[in-house]
Amino acid sequence: MTPPRKRSGSWVPDLSDYGKPIPVEGGLRARSSRGDIGEQWWSRRFVAVLEQLTNPGRLTRGRAYARKGQVLSLDVASGTVTARVQGSEHRPYAVTIEVKPFPEMVWARLEIALAEQARFSAALLAGEMPAGIEQVAAEAGGPLFPRTANEMQMRCTCPDPTTPCKHLAATLYLLAERFDEDPFDILAWRGRPRQELLGRLRVLRGDAAPSSAAHGDGPSGGTATTVETVPADEAVEPVAVAGATPALSGVRTPGLEDMLDRYWAPPVALGTRPAVVAADVDLALRQLATPPRSLGGTDLRDALAELYQSLRKDD
Repeated sequence: MTPPRKRSGSWVPDLSDYGKPIPVEGGLRARSSRGDIGEQWWSRRFVAVLEQLTNPGRLTRGRAYARKGQVLSLDVASGTVTARVQGSEHRPYAVTIEVKPFPEMVWARLEIALAEQARFSAALLAGEMPAGIEQVAAEAGGPLFPRTANEMQMRCTCPDPTTPCKHLAATLYLLAERFDEDPFDILAWRGRPRQELLGRLRVLRGDAAPSSAAHGDGPSGGTATTVETVPADEAVEPVAVAGATPALSGVRTPGLEDMLDRYWAPPVALGTRPAVVAADVDLALRQLATPPRSLGGTDLRDALAELYQSLRKDD
């Protein structure tokens, strides 16, 4: 993330739009109409990183853009998120957010760690990010979420030189909701698409059986057909996971009889708590607009800030 340009004084004008944004029909609209964005722990973790590293004012306007549906498109690929955001100009602005994909050595260590614990595969099959995966990824050498501003490169074609502008902020909030819908997008952003990752996990877990090719002699010209076979004495039933999509079917785990000898053993050694963002106690307060005068205005905001600080001291 490119840090904001230094300006004289504390006020930085917002040059990203000189007028009101052009209304959009059919844009990508945030599901949350008020309050926080992000429902699952992994999307909230991403938002927490975002809100610690970026300008609160731009984030507030970015949330408004995300909720109005000003983002026209959002695509996630290895290392890159691209979007188009409609502002006040006729031509939408082009947004790019880049992170470095994990090196192959990091992915190899992470995949081995994921394959060793069936609970990781089960959670991914259920469309959830496994608890503890952030720590596992960090131990493998690849932090799942950006930790500093320099770990994300963000660009927008709007005239505002400060990063992030409201268009980038809107894209980041919708990206958090995309992670809610499909946690595999986080891993795809780091370099492993869904099918490739699941295929590697099947091989590492020993669930991928040898394949044999049978060449047909019919009128179609003899195309090769690959058939996956499993020995009868080793076959196990596929796991039925609630919420799993058809694209995730076919991943097998060992049967209960194969795990009786370690039934009472803990699935994984207890480690240290996952790293958390050291956010200011009044971070949420600073995201809100100044209260109206009828409610106390800046005096109310300052009083609440002092109250939050006193609560932290008491804790």
